Amino acid sequence: MIRALYSSASGMNAQELAIDTIANNLANVNTNGFKRMRIDFQDLIYQTIMTPGATSGSGTEIPTGIQVGHGSRVAATQRIFSQGEFKQTDANLDLVIEGDGFFKILNNDGEEVYTRAGAFKLDSQGRMVTSDGLLLADQISIPPEVMSVSISKDGIVQGTYPSDPAPQELGRIQLARFANPAGLEGIGQNLFRSSQASGAAQTGTPDIQGYGSILQGFLELSNVKLVEEMVSMIVAQRAYEISSRSIQAADEMLNVANNLRR
Repeated sequence: MIRALYSSASGMNAQELAIDTIANNLANVNTNGFKRMRIDFQDLIYQTIMTPGATSGSGTEIPTGIQVGHGSRVAATQRIFSQGEFKQTDANLDLVIEGDGFFKILNNDGEEVYTRAGAFKLDSQGRMVTSDGLLLADQISIPPEVMSVSISKDGIVQGTYPSDPAPQELGRIQLARFANPAGLEGIGQNLFRSSQASGAAQTGTPDIQGYGSILQGFLELSNVKLVEEMVSMIVAQRAYEISSRSIQAADEMLNVANNLRR
């Protein structure tokens, strides 16, 4: 009976983390470029009372045996990098990646990090930066005299000057991709850091060799689906409730055993 108490407690702990994950997904439903997370469960070790296939006293083979589990735990929280919907903004520096790839960003320590959120802006020196002022790693600067900016699908940034109607190239945006994007480490601010699990970043030109293309004047929305998250929350809530009832049932059975009299 003690085993039932601990098994149920492990289930409650696992469902509590599931609710935390779902809550984070719902909190970021309006976060540009956010990728939802999915939780994977795993059963715990089994106590083998009778080994399957063992020989019984009569010489016959036991077909199934007896094993008792000890609950569940969270094995992983996996980030799902499916494409989010696009929102048209018509802003020159709002960019979206259609397909595979990440924008390369330099954080405050000069480390290269990665994002799918393409809401870029200009700083006081005309450099393309994120909403937090972090530099685009390609270090593209747009002079103040430039009248209009166009960005092609393959990442070429061009500007038009008043003195010359022909567009002039200002730089090129390159994308990064990973062998295992689910292994990227989320560090907040819509940013990811490469890890040993994700593999090293592979840099390439947009719209060729499997890299996604860049679309100007659009933003990628979160890929969180409200209905799916609400259903998952209800399932996790009910699983937590059932585990708590298992603890209550085990406690009541222990109480009966404690009150046995001759």
